[in-house]
Amino acid sequence: MNKTLLMLYIALTSFIAEPSTANAKESSRPNIVLIMADDLGFADLGCYGSEIETPNLDRLASNGLRFTQFYNTAKCHSSRVSLLTGLYCDQAGGASLSRGATIAEVLRSTGYSTAMVGKWHLKKQPTDFGFERYWGHLSGATNFFTGDDSFRFNGESYAVPKTLNGRPFYTTHAIGDFALDFIDAMAGKDSPFLLYVAFNAPHYPLQAPEEEVKKYDGKYDDGWDELRQSRFQKQIETGLFPTTMKLSDRPDHIPPWDSLTKKEQAWEADRMEVFAAMVDVLDQNVGRIMEKLDSDGLLDNTLFLFCSDNGACPFERTRGRYLKPWDPKSYWTYDASWANAGNTPFRLYKQNQHEGGISSPMIAHWPTGLKTEPGSITNQAGHLIDFMATFIDVAGAKYPNHVGERKIDPLQGKSLIPILAGQQREGHETLYFHFGTDRALRQGPWKLVSAKLGRWELYNLKDDRNELNDLSSKNRDRVKSMSTTWFDIAKNVDRLGNNALKPVKDKLSPLMFRKDTSGGSAQ
Repeated sequence: MNKTLLMLYIALTSFIAEPSTANAKESSRPNIVLIMADDLGFADLGCYGSEIETPNLDRLASNGLRFTQFYNTAKCHSSRVSLLTGLYCDQAGGASLSRGATIAEVLRSTGYSTAMVGKWHLKKQPTDFGFERYWGHLSGATNFFTGDDSFRFNGESYAVPKTLNGRPFYTTHAIGDFALDFIDAMAGKDSPFLLYVAFNAPHYPLQAPEEEVKKYDGKYDDGWDELRQSRFQKQIETGLFPTTMKLSDRPDHIPPWDSLTKKEQAWEADRMEVFAAMVDVLDQNVGRIMEKLDSDGLLDNTLFLFCSDNGACPFERTRGRYLKPWDPKSYWTYDASWANAGNTPFRLYKQNQHEGGISSPMIAHWPTGLKTEPGSITNQAGHLIDFMATFIDVAGAKYPNHVGERKIDPLQGKSLIPILAGQQREGHETLYFHFGTDRALRQGPWKLVSAKLGRWELYNLKDDRNELNDLSSKNRDRVKSMSTTWFDIAKNVDRLGNNALKPVKDKLSPLMFRKDTSGGSAQ
């Protein structure tokens, strides 16, 4: 590291030398706003190639830093575990968090106020894990208009009202409302704060206010083939990917758009219009949060991070298409056809450990702390497990060995601060991935991956980020070495049981994605 970069890094992180609150100047420690979307594909934001209107996140990206190789765990609850603890999911004890400390617990111990709004999807409640304030739902998905019986407010049951703040209740707007309330409650203190905002949008059911859906009327009539191509072209033009990158072919389980009847096309376009509206409303509420921070004079020293919990969702679960998506009784989803466009330019989806399942849009914004040029793009790899280490750095905190009676596992993540400082970070030697019968391992540019216990595939992501050229047959020693490492981490770090440690097969496994068969009635 040259002298100039060294001094820059020291200046950015000088406050970590003395971790105690007493020796840290409160004015130098940033507020932290961490926002996670749900089932948002890599290409579903305007600044990542989308046609969906996301002006607020786009503006944050144009003044901040975008990541092209930021990873999640490809699944809702496991991503939340890793985001909160800096550990792999089962390593942390899964949804019980029995071996993990949360970012709220660590930051609260060093003087931060802590609050969360939105989807929890783990055991107990956020108020049991360091969050002083919480409003949201404990469930993995909810009706956006009526909610469910898992809604809580500061640990107590919350009856979802028909209206909130003068308009019909809609979960995404309500998350924004309570986020603003919590900022008001915390900003009046002398200490900095952590606000974790976990939107349930755009996770199914696809539901949105009528006026928001109508904004996208006719927008998707050209279908998913055209959409994926146009998103990819925008990604190339805006510098997210090199001009040499090739877009993967449409997979066999997705029909060509032109092969659909006019009636089928109309139904499919309707579904995507609702999805777009949900993303649009999410962005509106991100804008409300940022406007609040700005008007209160808090924005400049707020570290803002935005990500998604997994790639776009391919699972068809529509229960009747005859109800409009602004009807509280409706329950639409979309399937792999639109999810493939959502994950442009990558292959596969939520739950898969191929790039389409684990690649997240990630935006960092921090006016007084970010040292990269506004609108910069980084190709350095990062992961949800890195948030804990990053927050420890900026807060001057210590990672604990115990929280109460919980013995805490060693931290897996590494601080993102060098990347935010415009430096080349000493990255992870190994990144490990697992969900169900999908698994992967990344070492430098090399990635080993298996879907549904199918044989190992090997890709050089430096030259082939889309995972189009399987090199496993030409690199058998590397496959053997990396697979040994995967099993070692899975057994000894992530503590997977024997059922999750089965060997892969000697051939690829068929991948099945359910298509809509409702024919206009409930399945």
